[in-house]
Amino acid sequence: QVQLVESGGGSVQAGGSLRLSCATSGLTFGSYAMGWFRQAPGKERDIVASITASSDITLYAPSVKGRFTISRDNAQNTVCLQMNSLEPENTAVYYCAARRTGLTTYSSWGLGTQVTVSS
Repeated sequence: QVQLVESGGGSVQAGGSLRLSCATSGLTFGSYAMGWFRQAPGKERDIVASITASSDITLYAPSVKGRFTISRDNAQNTVCLQMNSLEPENTAVYYCAARRTGLTTYSSWGLGTQVTVSS
């Protein structure tokens, strides 16, 4: 059974930092690209960052580029999202997701972790 469990969310003031982690089990982690998504109240879920299975390619939403960094540890089956210079607009539930290399759909999702940024 595939499980993705996010942690590290919380409340922070604007300009602060948080580091989200996603622990995975039940999948061959090294065969999956990983992504972080977020969903703000009343908005659709959108992608924040992604990383290929070998970490050779990382992609970011324009609004977070230069402030957020995605990384993974294939030995620990984890993926992280370092978020710096947080803004109130970054308030959302953040989800990690797994996509089998070669496929286009993220097939496994965590339950999410809340990030709240106050001004």
